[in-house]
Amino acid sequence: MTLNAATPEFAERLAAQLPKATLSQPSEGYLQEPRGRYFGQGGLLARPRSTEDVATIIAACNAARVAVVPYGGGTGLVGAQVMPDGPTPVILSLERMRDVRAIHPLENVLVADAGCVLADVQTAAQTAERLFPLSLGAEGSARIGGNLSTNAGGVNVLRYGNARDLCLGLEAVLPNGEIWNGLTRLRKDNTGYDLRNLMIGAEGTLGVITGAALKLFPRPKSVATAVMVVGSPQAALELLALARDVAGESVSAFELLHGQGLLFVRDTQPDVRLPFETTPEWSVLIEVGMSREADATLEALFGAALEADLVNDGVIAQSEAQRSALWRLREHIPIANKAIGSVASHDISLPLSELPEFIARAGEQVATLGPYRVNCFGHLGDGNLHYNVFPPAGESREAYDGRRHAVSDAIYDLVHAFGGSFSAEHGVGRMKVATLRAYGDPTRLAAMRAIKAALDPNGIINPGVIL
Repeated sequence: MTLNAATPEFAERLAAQLPKATLSQPSEGYLQEPRGRYFGQGGLLARPRSTEDVATIIAACNAARVAVVPYGGGTGLVGAQVMPDGPTPVILSLERMRDVRAIHPLENVLVADAGCVLADVQTAAQTAERLFPLSLGAEGSARIGGNLSTNAGGVNVLRYGNARDLCLGLEAVLPNGEIWNGLTRLRKDNTGYDLRNLMIGAEGTLGVITGAALKLFPRPKSVATAVMVVGSPQAALELLALARDVAGESVSAFELLHGQGLLFVRDTQPDVRLPFETTPEWSVLIEVGMSREADATLEALFGAALEADLVNDGVIAQSEAQRSALWRLREHIPIANKAIGSVASHDISLPLSELPEFIARAGEQVATLGPYRVNCFGHLGDGNLHYNVFPPAGESREAYDGRRHAVSDAIYDLVHAFGGSFSAEHGVGRMKVATLRAYGDPTRLAAMRAIKAALDPNGIINPGVIL
């Protein structure tokens, strides 16, 4: 059981061990998550400037049995960055630890503080004529430590993998305040348990990541982007297979778009131009990155897809401005979703071959529950769908809020039946703890609890998240 961090005695003792202005009272921005479903509390806000200061904070909290809530960019969607119940915690933000410590172009490695904003890491890689391929909608505010703690995915997983696949080594502070110096740049290190992969995806429950050695890649010299209209999710899946036959591993992104999402963008953001006069029910956004002639490869793919009757229309970007416009459309779908207001949103993954049947069955299931609108879109190349359910046109989500759990239960039951996951890339957080308990393998959950108890016996690091 944790104790209250708001006592003057604890705050004074901790402040005496830290540089001036490390501690303060948290403002409102640190106490809420983007969807407005969770509102946290915080007795103290700690903003250290070094790993040693992080260690001091955590050691003091562990000795006093005070909870610590790691805080990255605050962009998470499952409530892991706020603590709504229990004694007030210390909110630990690494926003002041945002240095790029080193870049090794010949090794294709960049070493950064965990508080670095993702977009800044991308820019630093670009200055070294390299690519850090992790890319997601919140990259202008999401931080590397949070990306790794949630094993973030994004649009380039198909080619480059999740955050886990982009990390070579970590520096982290364990729940007892000890610093783990695992910031290796090695690509081979077979010396026992992999603590790096244990920390990645743990959502800050096993320790606080303070630094990371990240993989870089050569920047593609030629990039081509297109939107192609397909008749169904099955046709999109066959188009993906064809794309890999034509372009090999150079397919960087393959995004499934549903017409409902495009209509939401049209209705809420009229400045965003849609690529077709008549909105198609299904389309895919494809990007290919190569050493040369990406445009010719994408044109060859379009021609082969037409001949195979997999697509019936398409737009291939002819300039960087057109390419940016196509991606702007994709990136504004979540913004439009938020403006409309979903009854229930689902971040799910399924085996690729099961996707078409799942989409059909899920649509039928949702229709039995009410007159909902569905926007099903996402990273088809890695089996990750954002299956979001909205109220009928002209009605608010508040009118249907009482039915949210029934909708999600139906979707998750179906995901489970198809061998999928109810959380593809946003994590479990606080929102999906009961869902993990319902669908998780009991043996795996027992092992997770044992690991948590071994590393954090006092339960101070992000209590209530995941388990």
